[in-house]
Amino acid sequence: MSIRVLQIGCVWPSERAGGGDRVFADLAKYLPSSGIALEAVVAGQTARGGALVAKLASFGAETDGTRARWLGARRVIAERLEAGAVDLVASHFALYASAALGRLRRPPHVVHFHGPWAAESREEGDSRLSALAKWAIERAVYRSARCVIVLSEAFAAVVTRDYGVPSERIRVIPGAADLERFMVSESRSEARRALGWPSEGRLLLSVRRLVHRTGVDRLIDAMRRVRAAVPTVRLFIAGTGSLRPALEARVSALGLNDAVQFLGYVPDEMLPLAYRAADLNVIPTTALEGFGLTAVEALAAGTPSLVTPIGGLPEIITPLCAELVCRSADVDDIARGLTDALSGQVAVPSAAACRSFAVERFSAELMARRVAGVYQELCA
Repeated sequence: MSIRVLQIGCVWPSERAGGGDRVFADLAKYLPSSGIALEAVVAGQTARGGALVAKLASFGAETDGTRARWLGARRVIAERLEAGAVDLVASHFALYASAALGRLRRPPHVVHFHGPWAAESREEGDSRLSALAKWAIERAVYRSARCVIVLSEAFAAVVTRDYGVPSERIRVIPGAADLERFMVSESRSEARRALGWPSEGRLLLSVRRLVHRTGVDRLIDAMRRVRAAVPTVRLFIAGTGSLRPALEARVSALGLNDAVQFLGYVPDEMLPLAYRAADLNVIPTTALEGFGLTAVEALAAGTPSLVTPIGGLPEIITPLCAELVCRSADVDDIARGLTDALSGQVAVPSAAACRSFAVERFSAELMARRVAGVYQELCA
């Protein structure tokens, strides 16, 4: 008999979606094949859910104010719970889960922790008071849950240290991607030709939100040093964010206009080709990276990632190639890591090795089976 689960998400993946939203969507797609009958509630347009649209309900537009979305979440969640056809509630964002906190004692409540909301907000310039309010919401939600599912050992430590959740109530289930979508058949040269990218030279890709903690500024600074050692190298930066004007100005100031190109938002259907076209995917995070979904997506496309030793990133890359984990997130160490990888001083894994590694460890189907196992344990 299927377990009936109500999933409380943030938004359905769109141009602005982060890794947590993509994990939410992959679970919605694959949990049913593991014996989970689900409904999901999110903010925004549920029409983007495709074949899953019948299982999705919206509690407000993404552009609505916070209070309006919170009240909408409270109303829609209450309607689902009062209908009585729910065995377990799984929440993916503390703000919306808090809207129904008084109702989340029966049935059991599971939190999927995708990142420290308060700390991330503070990192991006939120006031101390605002961040404290967000932390209080998070703490109440996480401590009320029967179980907290995290994407990495690094995030397990955060949940215990920062929110006081006992370690015995935490389960580590690595994030994953819908790998088939990224396993393109094109060779690297064919992918470059399809995208109109240079056919010669070494190409780097970084798929990042253009905000402080993602480290794109340090990657740009590192490029000046990398280019001195590898003159043909070029960097393509995919993503949007408030720092783009400042980053573009930095590129110009360093004389790197012919070596660094901003792609803006890359549509989902083009992203696999972009990963495939690159020699390396670069994740230069400086703080609060619990997993690193783009590393998994790139691996599925056959492209290894060079990462900083932040959060859960080393947990993904070290078993494949420890030399692709930089010594630190400093500019010098990012530059050194890139130069070593591009110049042949590091034995970079082949496309086949990257894909096999992704399939073995990071398929969305495997993640869904593991999550379903936790749900079944709590409902037993």
